[in-house]
Amino acid sequence: MSQSAHLEKLNAAQRKAVSYGEPAGQRGFHAGPLLIIAGAGTGKTNTLAHRVAHLAMHGVDPARILMLTFTRRAALEMRRRAHEVAKAALNDTLGGVSQTILQRLGWAGTFHSVGNRLLRHYARQLGLDPQFSVMDRADSADLLDGIRQELGFAGKEQRFPRKDTCLAIYSYRVNTQRSLKETLDAQYPWCAQWETDLTKLFRTYVERKQKFAVLDYDDLLLYWHILMSEPKLAQHVAGHFDHVLVDEYQDTNRLQAGILFGLAPVGHGLTVVGDDAQAIYSFRAATVENILEFPDRFQPRAEVVALAQNYRSTQAVLDVSNALMADAPRQFRKHLLSLRGAGSRPRLVTVDDLPTQAEYVCTQVLKAREANVPLRRQAVLFRSASHSDLLEVELSKRKIPFIKYGGLKFLEAAHVKDLLAILRWLDNPRNAMAGFRVLQLLKGMGPVNARRALDHLAREGGSFTALRSFEPPSDSALDWKKLLDLLTTLADPQLPWSGQVNQVRTWYRPHLERLYEHVHTRIGDLDQLELLSGQYPSRERFISELTLDPPQASGDLAGQPLLDEDYLVLSTVHSAKGMEWDTVYVLNVVDGSFPSEFATGRAETIEEERRLLYVAMTRARDDLALVQPLRFPITQQPKQGDAHVYGGRSRFMSEKVLKTLDSVSFQGSNLGEASLAETGQSALDAVERVKSMW
Repeated sequence: MSQSAHLEKLNAAQRKAVSYGEPAGQRGFHAGPLLIIAGAGTGKTNTLAHRVAHLAMHGVDPARILMLTFTRRAALEMRRRAHEVAKAALNDTLGGVSQTILQRLGWAGTFHSVGNRLLRHYARQLGLDPQFSVMDRADSADLLDGIRQELGFAGKEQRFPRKDTCLAIYSYRVNTQRSLKETLDAQYPWCAQWETDLTKLFRTYVERKQKFAVLDYDDLLLYWHILMSEPKLAQHVAGHFDHVLVDEYQDTNRLQAGILFGLAPVGHGLTVVGDDAQAIYSFRAATVENILEFPDRFQPRAEVVALAQNYRSTQAVLDVSNALMADAPRQFRKHLLSLRGAGSRPRLVTVDDLPTQAEYVCTQVLKAREANVPLRRQAVLFRSASHSDLLEVELSKRKIPFIKYGGLKFLEAAHVKDLLAILRWLDNPRNAMAGFRVLQLLKGMGPVNARRALDHLAREGGSFTALRSFEPPSDSALDWKKLLDLLTTLADPQLPWSGQVNQVRTWYRPHLERLYEHVHTRIGDLDQLELLSGQYPSRERFISELTLDPPQASGDLAGQPLLDEDYLVLSTVHSAKGMEWDTVYVLNVVDGSFPSEFATGRAETIEEERRLLYVAMTRARDDLALVQPLRFPITQQPKQGDAHVYGGRSRFMSEKVLKTLDSVSFQGSNLGEASLAETGQSALDAVERVKSMW
């Protein structure tokens, strides 16, 4: 087969995107900056994988291709698909190019994981300890909270921001490159009075991280950005790569964009793919301006290729989505076309109140199930996690199993944090946060003695052997000896990585049984952790990658244990991005939810809410229902007042959008009873009235 065989199954726009540029002899493949606008369901991942394969098949060394994604799983999938494309195109059954792609495409990962690798290589030039540890969000918040307490900010007469808010402010300021004042004025105006104190808090936070040789998520991008701001170092880093490909470019922030332009100042070899209509992460400091402004950042202007053939949804679903985005003032215009036929028209369903909304969804879910749409092929999406509360109750009453995405993350589970803290401390003895957690696992140790031990370790040079001269509390003596044996054994740099997690688990098991309930479930999580550890070449890579891109575990799934192998999916829209289901129900399509009541102050936030609803709609393959309750309960109303407010139809439901929808009204089975009960009217005692007549 020819080298162009891999292009035959692509549509015209995909072929243009994949083949953009020209072979450059022994120099590989020359291409200017390229922006691929990939509408929902248009085969974005497939197109990007084909481009990687195309570059490799035309002489580009896969080891010199940098591929940046937003999850590690996406990077692994891209490697796998690129391998399969090249294998099929070249009839490469014995290996060769396709196997080379798989083996040498080593620079594929998230911004944070690639940043972590590069920073360790260039640590000395940046004044960093190459053995630095990476803190997860929870540890970062805890460190900030400790400093907050130390500085006396927590005991102020007026409310000082809590640790999670402080971390959010810090993160937003770093990733947007705005000043603290600008950050507070724009995003956290209720915290503006604390600007001076927050400055002191964040300065101390930075100093403490440097002392402990730890970096947080934001530091990985910040230091990488600083690295790329020094011309000679930037040139040296960029020299490792001939081509840079970026997935989900609409979700990047200012720091990430700056890093990319440092890697490819004039755009040579730079390919970004994304959809401005799916830019919904401004609360994480992402900015849609990155993708909107991309073409004009280069001279000559970047090539723009739009993918509009949709492989996911019926045309009826796309008609609603197209109509919704047609009203957006600033965007890359595109009209999605389905390859799956017309399909049934989506519905705008009016219900009386939230209980009736829950009843409607349950009724329709069971109806669809009887029509051979499995529960797991159906999803209920909502703006905020709390919006599904009543639905969850109704689902439980009807014995409909479900899972809910957006709960506790794997690394936030206490037992997982315990075990990883041991590994983090082993990897970096200066990591006092990890050491503090590990020491308090010992019976009788407590925070005071843990701090004493860490101070002793720091005074004696930071080697674990120094802890043998520390005298622990008498209650901890036996546990102390076992811990020291573990630490001194595993701290040996010559010790193979294989088997270390098992040794840590063996030591940890009695502490797990003493400290926690539901031990069996927790052991299952640790089993998963040990299995994962075998996929990494070293302790440092395992800890860093796991922290930066944690997998799902038992704690991710809310709701009752599954009654059978089938279950309904409940999810926030943000958590549903990138997913698809046959049938989708969107709750609370009213002003106050779409758009959120907290997003109506500025035009740009309202437009992001429009894009959020677009993402929800485009998750549906065949069937879409937008549910609009008329009344919402409120509290603290006078006794005789109406305990509800009346919701207005979402402003996004314009006449243009309504023409693409069927209007349906659903009245629940308990309408009359509910209506009377909710008026606040006392029940009539008819029996007593009849008796009183005589």
